[in-house]
Amino acid sequence: MLSLPNILTLSRILAVPILLFLLWPGAVESPGHQPLPIDYAVAFALYCLMGITDYFDGYVARARGTVSRLGIFLDPIADKIMIAAVILLLVFTRDIDGWHVIAALVILLREIIVSGLREFLATLQVSMPVTQLAKWKTTFQLVAFGALILAGALPAMAWIKTVGLASLWGAAVLTLVTGWDYLRVGLKHMD
Repeated sequence: MLSLPNILTLSRILAVPILLFLLWPGAVESPGHQPLPIDYAVAFALYCLMGITDYFDGYVARARGTVSRLGIFLDPIADKIMIAAVILLLVFTRDIDGWHVIAALVILLREIIVSGLREFLATLQVSMPVTQLAKWKTTFQLVAFGALILAGALPAMAWIKTVGLASLWGAAVLTLVTGWDYLRVGLKHMD
């Protein structure tokens, strides 16, 4: 249970409240008030660390032959918690606002739908492997959220937020495509 990969996965889950603490205070002081750039800088560093642990927990488990049922169970949950928390925080702090909220909602809803679909298919003992396009979607998501957090740390560099929002829309488009692919596979098993 306390293998290194599981500890890395659990650390990702435990980092979410810290991320919340870093980006929340400025947002609650007064409507429209942003967290301080230092809060964003520390949040960005933590977000990067969370992304690194996401990569290494699976890598270490496979390399050491310590893939566990707990790890298989917790890893996707940690991913979903991280994605949902970051989306909600960035919408709350208005780093994602206006029409861009639609792209964030598409990503969030797809995460929920695909999780439910995977759970349903697991009861039928049907696996849904991650596609290469889904890996690209994840990359766009990680870049988008990282850039949007970093933009808060470096407000004078507006291009960072532009990169973040463009990546967010790229992730949303790939989310729709991969979500549809997964749904098509799932529908074949729903009689």
